[in-house]
Amino acid sequence: SVYACLLVIHHNMHMLQLNGYKNDEHTRWIKKNLRHQWLLAYMCALGVIRIFLNNVVFDVWIVLSLLMTIWNYRVLKRINTKKKLVFTPRVKRMLATMTVLMLIVLALVVLLAGVEYLPAYCLLVISSQGILNMLANIINHPVEKGINNYYINDAIRLLRANKDMKIIGVTGSYGKTSVKFYLQTLLQERFNVLVTPENYNTPLGITRTVRSYLKPSHEIFICEMGARRVGDIKEICDMVHPDWGVITSIGPQHLDTFHDMENIKKTKFELADALPEGGKLFLNGDNEFIKEHSKGYKDVSFYTTDTCVAGYKASDIRVDSLGTEFCVTAPNGETEKFQMKLVGAHNVINVIGAIAVANSLGIALTDLKVPVRRLRPAEHRMEIKPQGDITIIDDAYNSNPVGSKAAVETLAMFEGTRILITPGMVELGDKEDEYNYKFGTYAADCCDYILLVGDRRAKHIREGVLSKGFDESKCVNFAKFEEAFAYACKINSQGQKYVLLENDLPDNY
Repeated sequence: SVYACLLVIHHNMHMLQLNGYKNDEHTRWIKKNLRHQWLLAYMCALGVIRIFLNNVVFDVWIVLSLLMTIWNYRVLKRINTKKKLVFTPRVKRMLATMTVLMLIVLALVVLLAGVEYLPAYCLLVISSQGILNMLANIINHPVEKGINNYYINDAIRLLRANKDMKIIGVTGSYGKTSVKFYLQTLLQERFNVLVTPENYNTPLGITRTVRSYLKPSHEIFICEMGARRVGDIKEICDMVHPDWGVITSIGPQHLDTFHDMENIKKTKFELADALPEGGKLFLNGDNEFIKEHSKGYKDVSFYTTDTCVAGYKASDIRVDSLGTEFCVTAPNGETEKFQMKLVGAHNVINVIGAIAVANSLGIALTDLKVPVRRLRPAEHRMEIKPQGDITIIDDAYNSNPVGSKAAVETLAMFEGTRILITPGMVELGDKEDEYNYKFGTYAADCCDYILLVGDRRAKHIREGVLSKGFDESKCVNFAKFEEAFAYACKINSQGQKYVLLENDLPDNY
């Protein structure tokens, strides 16, 4: 029972951690994944029966059930390896709280009912692990909030000490991480720049960045701001107080928590609302949601590929499998031609945004030509990785309706056998099935083979793929990514094979 309980605790704590320690998100996850934890309901039923039925035959059945539970959760532990459970101080505190709760109940059972009820207690404790960690999360909330506030306030103090440092906030439904790193490349030869690393875009991630890396010599801090709920961007802005802001895009993303597009637009523009008098706001002029919501804001500088929109404009865009060329015209009329190794027209809008900010900081367009040539994709965002006769296009970090369409259209530019591997898109609320179906229709026009991972989202992609008359034998389902990739490697091809990895879902999906 103890071993079974430890395995169940490990699995459920792992999932709670992947769900960001958010009880509401974890509750939704439990509802969606009841079939994976049916054993907990089964153990609960056994525990209730054991209270009233005490005989050797039934206890043998209980032992066999415990062995089955051990086997099941050992399998789950073995396959959930994309991002393992990290035993952070927070996890350790929750485990301590859970242990105290279980020991209190154990003492009460022994004192009030007697040791003959211990088997029933063990079964009921195992079955309660799906919710016990959330209870510990609630109990520990005041402590966790106090600890977080201590570190956040320390970061605020450090930021205020660097009075002359310009803080640039970057947010958007997608593209914010790329723009952040493009900005770093363009600015670092002229300024001492600090950026939030990887995908550190939450208050605690930003706090960790500031406390670990901020120095008095830093002149610019580029702060990526992520959000899953209304008010998330405002919380970060209240912490860092940005001087300038960049909104890279607005689109359907995290609809499970935002619920609708109005909430997404409102949240992204919390960055614009937080800018001080005279603070510059840089907006993607190609995004209809942004253009609609930007009316009434001052000191706005659009960056765009649309010649009808004022601001920094890109023109003469030429894209091939080796890179991209384009011209940029600044609001003052200065024009310069740029070349970069980034592949895909969708990259141009993000690079123009970085150019617009850099130019507004006093760097001439001509001085940005060399840094633009040095730009590299952010990790797992359309990274080109040649491996012999296979070239991997790694876009596995995340996926959204706009980015996934751009990714398969980029794949279509390569000459060879074009293979897509994807599990589909998530966190799109009630429109998830619709967006995955549309993705299938785009993929069918751009790919030679489409390899789908999993079942829940893959079936809707497959429906979209087949609706375009795509060869059914070349649209294949697999249980795991490894199986799909192995199949891709075995596909016969006259020339080079290009494998697009579009999205890679964490273990809680």
